[in-house]
Amino acid sequence: MIKNVADLRQEYTAATLDIADTAADPIHQFEHWFADAIRAEVKEPNAFTLATTNAEGRPRARVVLLKGFDQNGFVFYTNYSSAKAEELLAHPYAAMNFFWYDLERQVRIEGKIEKVSEETSRAYFQSRPKGSQIGAWASPQSKIITDRAVLDAEMERLSQQYASEEVLPLPPHWGGYLIRPDLIEFWQGRRSRLHDRVRYRLENGLWLKELLAP
Repeated sequence: MIKNVADLRQEYTAATLDIADTAADPIHQFEHWFADAIRAEVKEPNAFTLATTNAEGRPRARVVLLKGFDQNGFVFYTNYSSAKAEELLAHPYAAMNFFWYDLERQVRIEGKIEKVSEETSRAYFQSRPKGSQIGAWASPQSKIITDRAVLDAEMERLSQQYASEEVLPLPPHWGGYLIRPDLIEFWQGRRSRLHDRVRYRLENGLWLKELLAP
């Protein structure tokens, strides 16, 4: 029998987050926490939930992988014909959420989104394992297919076509997005649900740092 969901709870005791100890720049703070997640051997520390809004105003979310970040923002890659890409075209804003359970931490990020350059997309695409490159060509992401065999057959066809090549050309329907953040919040779990929350908000080109109630 499934345990009563309402009785499921976990006390968070791993650490604290003092606003005085956080970096002045949220990208530097994120870099610090991301390095902590790697050192703690968190499984797929670059996995995050990406939330978008479709043309009807309905929010949608899915897990994707971060593939780079710097002072400009956060980069991920996808099929430009996918559902998420269509939603980003209709509303070019997105929200990201990282949750590192082992560290009892999460990071929320919001901002405007734009495509990265074709050169950047090509360089990353051709650095991927060959099977992943073939998969990007083979999959009509988010489209209805009649059977898994459709994908398997296309994978086999492309594998034969590019058997003698180590890298494939960049698909015209595939590439990266950059989320330029204007809000980043760092959350550290605490006892009794009195969590620590530090929010950075971009205002007139400067980051303002604020302490939020849990």
